[in-house]
Amino acid sequence: MAGAGSRIGPNAILQLVPVLEDAAGRDVAAHVLAMAGVFELPDPAAGLIDEAPAARLHQAMRLELPEVAPMLAREAGWRTGEYILAHRIPKGAQRLLRVLPARLAVPILSKAIAKHAWTFCGSGAFRLVSTWPAVFEIADNPVVRGERSDVPLCHWHAAVFERLFSALCGPRWRAVETRCCAQVRAACRFELVRAAREG
Repeated sequence: MAGAGSRIGPNAILQLVPVLEDAAGRDVAAHVLAMAGVFELPDPAAGLIDEAPAARLHQAMRLELPEVAPMLAREAGWRTGEYILAHRIPKGAQRLLRVLPARLAVPILSKAIAKHAWTFCGSGAFRLVSTWPAVFEIADNPVVRGERSDVPLCHWHAAVFERLFSALCGPRWRAVETRCCAQVRAACRFELVRAAREG
């Protein structure tokens, strides 16, 4: 269960709901929201929200829609990354990162993500393992807390990282979750890797 009183960014809910509605329909989305005890959407202008409803929503989606949950979580994570680019990272900083070589841009972005980790970790503990290559860990991740899986489940977090790095540090970045708290590991571990150019 998510920690009482711990906070997370509202996009953990706000970007997932329209993805659910588009993919599964309003009735199914309403059912998943009800399962999670989410009866009204957070106000994005109000700042951080209680992490518990957000965690329950992601977990209810995985329970009710196991076949498509990874795809839906990735799309919601991608949209969250788009929101961050549009509203949270100054345009001047974005322009600077885009003109720097990846070897310089990746460590700068990694440190910025670590500085603002409280917005997406809730009661989990973020650790910047390495800035080159970029490797992150979230211990006791509330979005998967209490779940058990043979495979990593944090597609939302991975997609947020992937979108930011691909937009600001050059194309073709992938965030690979190599282990997950749901696999009875101490932390979810994300490694940023860059795919080779095609052709």
